[in-house]
Amino acid sequence: MEQLSFFKEEGHTPGLPVSLLDYRPELFGAAEGGALMERLIKESAWKQRIVKMYDKEVVTPRLTAWYGDPEAYNYTVQGKSAPLPWTDDLLLIREKVEPIAGISFNSVLLNYYRDGNDSVAWHSDNEKALGTHPVIASVTFGQVRNFDIRNKADHGLKYSIRLEHGSLMIMKGDLQVNWDHRIAKSVRPMKERLNLTFRVVI
Repeated sequence: MEQLSFFKEEGHTPGLPVSLLDYRPELFGAAEGGALMERLIKESAWKQRIVKMYDKEVVTPRLTAWYGDPEAYNYTVQGKSAPLPWTDDLLLIREKVEPIAGISFNSVLLNYYRDGNDSVAWHSDNEKALGTHPVIASVTFGQVRNFDIRNKADHGLKYSIRLEHGSLMIMKGDLQVNWDHRIAKSVRPMKERLNLTFRVVI
């Protein structure tokens, strides 16, 4: 098995499955992406969720906010509450993402990683409300972080991709069925990162 390694020129490990991930750098330019990030961090209704892991309640190491259509009620994402209404900035981003993804999204989950200590553990977005093979569009602003995936049946089968400022990554196929993903903590100093995952809640 090839060892996990990173190449600045390519931005991902060799053999990254294109059937699972479609990566598009520079969907937003540096200046436009920076302005969007600044406004969204300042204006979004951030919450720090408490989740249960291994019979213990823990505080999630990042901040989240949930926006979307009124019918996109999903208690698995933000507690038992409806999403907040779309903002102009979120609608602008959605309009650029949807033609590429070929999907009309009805909600978006924002994740705010304040530094290298903020992270998201191995998981898959396999909630019933997202369907069996969801297409999820992920937009990143700010600090480059590594997005790791590993096969659920064989943890030695894994890949990574560098999510750059202004980039779009589309998760598709059987990624949520057969693979887990994460943003790991970093021992290196990290600046702020904002990630938006556009979803269809059934």
